[in-house]
Amino acid sequence: MSETIIETIDLKKVYGMGETEVLALDGVSLHIESGEFVAIMGPSGSGKSTLLNLLACLDTPSDGHYLLAGEDVSDMSRAELAQVRNRKLGFVFQSYNLLPRLSALENVILPMMYQREERIPLHERNNLGMAALEQVGLTNRADHLPKQLSGGQQQRVAIARALINEPILILADEPTGNLDSRSSFEIIELLNHMHDRGRTIVMVTHEPDIAHYTQRILTIRDGKLDADRKNGQRPAVPVLQEQEGVL
Repeated sequence: MSETIIETIDLKKVYGMGETEVLALDGVSLHIESGEFVAIMGPSGSGKSTLLNLLACLDTPSDGHYLLAGEDVSDMSRAELAQVRNRKLGFVFQSYNLLPRLSALENVILPMMYQREERIPLHERNNLGMAALEQVGLTNRADHLPKQLSGGQQQRVAIARALINEPILILADEPTGNLDSRSSFEIIELLNHMHDRGRTIVMVTHEPDIAHYTQRILTIRDGKLDADRKNGQRPAVPVLQEQEGVL
């Protein structure tokens, strides 16, 4: 029996007050089970980014509840949410969010620096970082700075970083938004490979052809869950020239 990773109950988010009040999210209730690969779609201003911020524990709801792996995080303090993010979540961003003066390996192991429960020795962190880079086919770029990497390679470093703390949930915000078609398909194939290995992934995208490769699509419109549909059998990603160790 699969575990419920995400459960939201009548989730609402209001910005502003009085005449300037905006209901960005209006009573969204959903379940996402362990091992699902889910896309969130919707037009600009629909509330999908607000929903992602709540799921990522970057914000708190105005009303309703959010249970992450059974733990209600709705009323947690900022410090408590920061601990949840570091322990349980991995993030992949459209703009990669790599630190420019750190190597690929140093960027990958950075989240481990914030672990308070146990301090892992540097050589162990490096070994774990190299193992994560191996999963994305970039061990030969470990010493490279972000500016020495292509956009697709930078995003693969970001995916390795998302994996480093063994999160229960990976949240991807427009992960192919800054990439050309070839690099986009490489990233979606890599995410699918992670999903095949049991990872739970929630991805915001505005690209229907990218969402097409996920398992399930949620559509947000006017702050509400407008549609929730299974994607059926996942189509094959276009055949690309293989890179050793990537897939």
